[in-house]
Amino acid sequence: MTADSTAETNEDHGPLISARFVYGLTAVIVGLAALTAAISLAGRWYGDRLALAGHTTSTEANDIFIGQDHLRLPSNVIRFEQQRITGIAERADLYLTWPGLQGYTDETRARFNDVNHPESLIFLDISQSTMSRDMSGRIEPIYQHLFEGAPLPGPAGLVRHDMKANSGYGQEVFFTANRDSDTPYAVRCILPATPDLSTSADCQRDIHAGRDLVVLYRFSSQLLPQWQAIDSAVVTFMNDRLVP
Repeated sequence: MTADSTAETNEDHGPLISARFVYGLTAVIVGLAALTAAISLAGRWYGDRLALAGHTTSTEANDIFIGQDHLRLPSNVIRFEQQRITGIAERADLYLTWPGLQGYTDETRARFNDVNHPESLIFLDISQSTMSRDMSGRIEPIYQHLFEGAPLPGPAGLVRHDMKANSGYGQEVFFTANRDSDTPYAVRCILPATPDLSTSADCQRDIHAGRDLVVLYRFSSQLLPQWQAIDSAVVTFMNDRLVP
């Protein structure tokens, strides 16, 4: 057999795929599998973060000091991530379910994300007070001079007051009601043209709490018939979270 024949025979019986190629291909497959797993995990993490959209289910306590007052608040009632810390702060922005005044949980997730039901949430903005009177205390010295026309009946015993066109309150209306306390109830609202246009900030009221806090809380006009229960619940919520 000639040398050329031997070489041809060896070439015919040699491996079609070299060991080096197999090792390289295996490495590529392993690398792609690892990359796919990493992308899957990252996507799952990002998906969870996107679903939370800044919310947290954590109930870790945050000791927040605003002016002279000390609040202890769980993380899941605080709207903004940067406020979920222990320390001195200018304000705390909260969101709570209604009724119940609970924070964000797996069970309440849908209520926090459903913009079609603004009556499901109440928002609280807590800061150091800059005025000696809350909204109820400002009715007599300020607001009543801006009312125009005859008062009208409102829901659940409230009385509606329209505002003067040049009062600076635009399309807002005030609702008031006499109470057993020294000051009447007062809330200001921008009423939607139809109930389906309601938002979670149609109405707002501010009250004093603690030593020197003002709590401005906002809610849907659909909840006006429950004004007494809401006001009482907000006062209780604040008292329960103030640290002596």
